[in-house]
Amino acid sequence: MKCKILHESKGRIRVRFCMKRMTLKQADIAEYSLYAVSGVKRVQVFDRTCDAVIAYSCPRAEIISALSHFSFTDEKNISLVPEHTGRELNRCYEDKLAGLVLKRIVNKVIVPKPIRQVIAVFKAAKYIWRGIKCLLKGKLEVAVLDATAIGVSLLRGDFDTAGSVMFLLNVGDILDEWTHRKSVDDLARTMSLGIEQVWTKTTDGQELLMPVNEINKDDMIIVRTGSMIPLDGKVIFGDAMVNQASMTGESVPVHKSEGAYVYAGTVVEDGECTICVENTAGGGRYDRIVKMIEESEKMKSAAEDRASHLADKLVPWSLGGTLLTWLLTQNITKALSILMVDFSCALKLAMPISVLSAMRDCSRAGITVKGGRFMEAVAEADTIVFDKTGTLTHSSPRVAEVITFGGRDADEMLRLAACLEEHYPHSIANAVVSEAEKKGLVHEEFHSKVEYVVAHGISSTVDGERVLIGSHHFIIEDEKCAPPDERIFRHLPKEYSHLYLAIGGEVAAVICIEDPLRAEAADVIKKLHESGISRVVMMTGDNERTAKAVAEKVGVDEYRAEVLPEDKAAFIRAEHEVGRKVIMIGDGVNDSPALSEADAGIAISTGAAIAREIADITISADNLYSLVELKRLSSALMERIDWNYRTIIGFNGALIVLGVLGVLPPATSALLHNASTLAIGLRSTTELK
Repeated sequence: MKCKILHESKGRIRVRFCMKRMTLKQADIAEYSLYAVSGVKRVQVFDRTCDAVIAYSCPRAEIISALSHFSFTDEKNISLVPEHTGRELNRCYEDKLAGLVLKRIVNKVIVPKPIRQVIAVFKAAKYIWRGIKCLLKGKLEVAVLDATAIGVSLLRGDFDTAGSVMFLLNVGDILDEWTHRKSVDDLARTMSLGIEQVWTKTTDGQELLMPVNEINKDDMIIVRTGSMIPLDGKVIFGDAMVNQASMTGESVPVHKSEGAYVYAGTVVEDGECTICVENTAGGGRYDRIVKMIEESEKMKSAAEDRASHLADKLVPWSLGGTLLTWLLTQNITKALSILMVDFSCALKLAMPISVLSAMRDCSRAGITVKGGRFMEAVAEADTIVFDKTGTLTHSSPRVAEVITFGGRDADEMLRLAACLEEHYPHSIANAVVSEAEKKGLVHEEFHSKVEYVVAHGISSTVDGERVLIGSHHFIIEDEKCAPPDERIFRHLPKEYSHLYLAIGGEVAAVICIEDPLRAEAADVIKKLHESGISRVVMMTGDNERTAKAVAEKVGVDEYRAEVLPEDKAAFIRAEHEVGRKVIMIGDGVNDSPALSEADAGIAISTGAAIAREIADITISADNLYSLVELKRLSSALMERIDWNYRTIIGFNGALIVLGVLGVLPPATSALLHNASTLAIGLRSTTELK
């Protein structure tokens, strides 16, 4: 592609594509393609001027090479662009604002005064009708205040003031809608399924693991306990309890059997089902997510609720103050100065925008937040509970050793373990499957139906013998499986976590798992303490020895070992009873009850699907510093909301006083009030610091 360099400085270059016109789609292709170049830190493409600004840290020659080889028709470049980028949405609202301002200028400069007055009356009808509808419903809300202010201005013949008020209200509405839609759009794009492979059933009844993008309509897929349903379809076999709150809002799992329809993004909490696919990858999920976010009650924080209720409660006071001032002074101008200024508009505009902008900032940091109330909970939390495996430790533990009993072959035991574990992917299961792949151990399906026992292990049958794999508690204590060599069993390496494999009621092998600690874990916990978290607790199903070693290394205040899922949830309930606000962080199926119980449940992005579904917040698996950033952004959000409250009440209160004293005429009060409302709203859209 031919380009012209317009400006250049160290690490930054501005170029112009040699073309007459650039479409929005072409701008997206250019932006995402250039951003994919190694060393490029930021790209902005301006479709109106066909310009691109590139910030980079790589050698300049690489940028020049990328630009010279770039093509809008390259399939690889096109594939980098997501389904929705937000560019079209932004253009739509930019055009709306520009059109509104242009019409205002034309109206003031060109249109004769008599015609302007007629237009003002015509436009005012909409606002007055809204106010009347509120009154007919027995409510005194902001719409009544707007209608009264505009109506009284028209009755006094002050058409310019009425027009200015309506113009500023229109601008505020557009900005409010734009910010809300953009925040929802950003969130929807971050809430991808993250499913790459899915189990399919072939025509001869065999199970095959396939990439999800290769699944076609009418293919059969199998989804088991703890897994997310990747595609829309109809159940043709099996029974399952499905958590579909993300799609339908239902608070309890729904039973799905033959003939029932299931949705992509919902989670099988219990059971197993075979699904005939109806919608392949894509399938309108983005639009459903947008609808879910917009309709969800979780979108409102307590601060937003307070602002909304306070705004409506202040309307009668504004009307009463207007009437009282007129009765005492008999001066309609002073009375109108109160009517032209209210706290409601700014409160209702600034608070939701602040929350949605904060959620947008979180998404940019790799943090997906399902609602403003959860950021508020994080800001107020004083206790944080960590799961160990996959959270304080890496989500990709490694197999260190396979210890066998009864003369069994280590590779064969690893092959069998991988065959079972691949059906219920979790961090330890992934380690077993990965180790088998490294050793080239092909593990074809040769067992019967696999059953998952939450927080314990897996059960199946091979050659008529019952095969179990799981924790010490499950294999030794619950199932009473005994090791054939007690001496070796007593001296298992203490530095590892242990996964037990039993065949026919006898321990056949112990798989030793290395659980590498995250390098940043200790520093993150230190920073969380510094940010106001007074109590950090680690809870794990591991034994006392392993739990104690990890707790000492990372610096938690206390730890609990060998806990069950219900124990974690019970601990959080006990904390609530003594008045503490609790955050829970986990990644597994067994963390789901605790994630649901906490004031804010946080899941790791690579964790179990059901954990991500139940959690209120999902953070990137790259490192735990996302937690520190989440805490910082949440605290900054609450500081912004407090600042908004103080500024709105202080500034508008001053305008009312100056109006009553006769210092400011109503038109000036209205202008300053609406200008301050927009200024606070625009400030609320900026990044949190």
